[in-house]
Amino acid sequence: MKKLLKFIKNFNDQRDWNQFHTPNNLAKSIVLEANELLEFFQFNTEIENKEKVQEELADVLAYCFDMCIQLDLDPIEIVYKKYEKNAKKYPVEKVKGSSKKYTEY
Repeated sequence: MKKLLKFIKNFNDQRDWNQFHTPNNLAKSIVLEANELLEFFQFNTEIENKEKVQEELADVLAYCFDMCIQLDLDPIEIVYKKYEKNAKKYPVEKVKGSSKKYTEY
């Protein structure tokens, strides 16, 4: 993960893009790219072009990782922390096999 984050940081540094990669702009970019990803599933139940899906997913992840860089956050640490919170909010014995929101069980 550290190698990937360093690669992204160097890529942006070389192009002087950090001036544009503010958390505000990155949040917008994440949503825009996620919408592009979602288009592949509109009116489809099967993935028709896995390579294109992969490219859009990579864009979403890259912007998320870039936001972690800009905010000095460890992506692995924040995901584990969120799942610890979710484990308390969604205990297995209450939610297993259910898609209900935690306020509905």
